[in-house]
Amino acid sequence: MALSVYNTRTRAKEAFEPIDPDHIRMYVCGPTVYDRAHIGNARPVVVFDTLYRLLKASYPRVTYVRNITDVDDKIIVRAKESGEAIETLTARTALMFHEDMGELNALPPSIEPRATEHIPQMIDMIRRLMAKDHAYEAEGHVLFSVPSMPDYGGLSRRDREEMVAGARVEVAPYKRDAADFVLWKPSADDQPGWSSPWGRGRPGWHIECSAMAEAHLGETFDIHGGGQDLIFPHHENEIAQSQCAHDGALFVRYWMHNGFINVDGEKMSKSLGNFFTVRDLLGHVPGEAVRLLMLQTHYRRPLDWTQEGMERAKQTLDRFYNTLRLMDEIEPDGDCRVYPDAVRAALEDDLNTPLALMHLHELVGEANRTTDRAERARLKAQILGAGHALGLLRLDPEAWFRGGPASGGETGPDEAEIEHLINERLAARRNRDFATADRIRDDLKARGVVLEDGPDGTRWKRG
Repeated sequence: MALSVYNTRTRAKEAFEPIDPDHIRMYVCGPTVYDRAHIGNARPVVVFDTLYRLLKASYPRVTYVRNITDVDDKIIVRAKESGEAIETLTARTALMFHEDMGELNALPPSIEPRATEHIPQMIDMIRRLMAKDHAYEAEGHVLFSVPSMPDYGGLSRRDREEMVAGARVEVAPYKRDAADFVLWKPSADDQPGWSSPWGRGRPGWHIECSAMAEAHLGETFDIHGGGQDLIFPHHENEIAQSQCAHDGALFVRYWMHNGFINVDGEKMSKSLGNFFTVRDLLGHVPGEAVRLLMLQTHYRRPLDWTQEGMERAKQTLDRFYNTLRLMDEIEPDGDCRVYPDAVRAALEDDLNTPLALMHLHELVGEANRTTDRAERARLKAQILGAGHALGLLRLDPEAWFRGGPASGGETGPDEAEIEHLINERLAARRNRDFATADRIRDDLKARGVVLEDGPDGTRWKRG
C-alpha cells in the first residue's frame, strides 16, 4: 500500500503525494539548546526518525532538516544564571542533545541548520514581508501584521479571541493589533545581536524556522513535523510568514504532529517532581527501551509514561534479543534492511508503530516455535528488518545483555571480573564444591549479573 499520513491542516488522513517523487523534503522543529532534552523533546525525534527511515526505504532521495535554535531568550537567561558564555552553553547543550538522541538510535538529519548561521536569510525575509505590507516597524521592533493575512489561523482553527489568549502575546503600545507577533527585536548591549536595517537586534523565534526551511527546502516542501504544542502559535506563524513572503504559495503540503507525554497520568512538570530528562532515564534503562516505549503508543495519541511501562519495554527487548541470541550461529536468509511486508504496511498507514510492533512480536514468536533451520534463517532476516524499520535491535545480542540496564553500563563488576568469577565457579563445580559455586552465582546476581548454564557453557547478562 502507499504511504498515508494524517494532515493536521485538513484534519484527515491523506495519501502522501510528494511534490517530487525523486526528492522528498521534510522539516522538523529541533531543540532550543540551553539544557538537557527531556522526554517530551525526545518524542518528536523518535517519531520523525521512524518516518525518515520509512521515507528513505521508499524514495531515492530524502532531505530531512531539523534545526537548532541557538539564539533565544531562554538561552540568554540561562547563560546569565550560569555565568557561561552563550556560545559555550549552546555548543555544550547541542552536543548533549546529539549524544542523548544517539542513544535512542535516532539517525542524524540530512541538514541541521543553526539559527545564528541564518541571520541574513531572516533579515531578507523580514524585508520582503515589509515590502508586501505584511510587516511594520515600531520602536525598534518589526512585527508581523496578522490582519494582513485574511486566512490566518487555518492550521489551528482557533477564533481570534482564542488566538490572542493562546499566544500569550506581549501587550505593547506599539502594536497595531494585539495578535501581531515579533519578527525582529532590539538587543541590549549585554545580549546577542546583529546589525539590521532596524538597528542592532535579534530575530523572533518564529521567523527562524521559516527562513531556515526556505534556505534548505525551498518555498514549498512535503512534510513539516513537530509536537502538538507547536501548532499554535509557532507553526501558525511559520505559515503566515512563509506564505505571505511568497505571495500566498503553499508553505507545506502535510503537517504532522505528535501527541503530548504525561507521566503517571499527569502533565509532566518540574513542580510535580515528574519531570525526566532523557539522560535521567538512560541511567536506568538502555536507549532502545526508551525508544520502544515511545513506539508502543501511536504518535498522535497522548503517551502515558510510567516506570512499569519502561521496565516492561526493557523486558520485551530482552525477549527479542534472547531470540536472536539463540539464533546466533544462523546466517539470516535475506536482506536485514528490507522491511517485512506487514511491518511496512503498518508504518505506511499513518506510521502505525503499535501494529508494526505487533508484527515484530509475531515474527519472534514464530522463530521461537520452529526448529527448522531454513525457516529460522528466513525469520531472523525478517526480525532484523523489522528492527531496522523501527530503530530497534541494533546491537549484537551479547553486547545487549552485557551492557547492563543503562547504555553506559551500571555500577557492578566489569567483564574481566565476571569472567574470572565464572571460571572460579566452574572450578568449584568440577571439585563438587557446590556451595562455593552457588555463592558465586548468588553474589553475581545480587550485583546485577545473571548466569545462564547451557550445553555450550555459561553465559551471563546484566539484569
